[in-house]
Amino acid sequence: MNFEYPPHGELFSLFRQLKTPPDIQLYLDSLPYIGEELNRSPLRVMRDRQCHCLDGALLAALALEQLGFAARIIDLVPEPETDDDHVLAIFQINDYYGAVAKSNFVGLRYREPIYRSLRELAMSYFEVFFNIKRQKTLRAYTRPLNLAHYDRFDWQATETGVEKVVHALYSLKPVALVDAAQIAGLSLVDKRSYEAGMLGTNLDGLYKPAQG
Repeated sequence: MNFEYPPHGELFSLFRQLKTPPDIQLYLDSLPYIGEELNRSPLRVMRDRQCHCLDGALLAALALEQLGFAARIIDLVPEPETDDDHVLAIFQINDYYGAVAKSNFVGLRYREPIYRSLRELAMSYFEVFFNIKRQKTLRAYTRPLNLAHYDRFDWQATETGVEKVVHALYSLKPVALVDAAQIAGLSLVDKRSYEAGMLGTNLDGLYKPAQG
């Protein structure tokens, strides 16, 4: 979808400054992480200057589209009731996958386009995908959702359009990354790695798993 009409002029003024995937990541990094239920459209993210992983991924996917990539996102899925999921905007260069992402955690953001498959890309997040109990919680990923299929809902500028995308994303069947035996043998994240991964984290935006 080409945004050449007035309602999206603000987005285009931003996108003119974002010339590479790392530029998009730097822009996301400049925005405060906000832990709330509201899923903002890319236009509202730009206006409010704050976001979480899902709405940050939508803005990143739209910005990637302006660079000639398909606007696609995937979801990284945790063990139920242990952690939040994490949404990535993905792109490919020479058939290798990379990702742009907004996260409350240091290690869950940008990935260089060096991964041969989506599974490889998703697994690159495994060791740094943990909760406040230091448990490694990543279990699965979804196939890509092509946002071009939802352009008619104007997800780029309206929250009602974003909700159409959200419903579709969370309806996708997860693809397992680890099996039950592997899960049973997982260790906790060591204290030093945990502290490094929590650098700059907004504590109000953290998932609070049940005690026990």
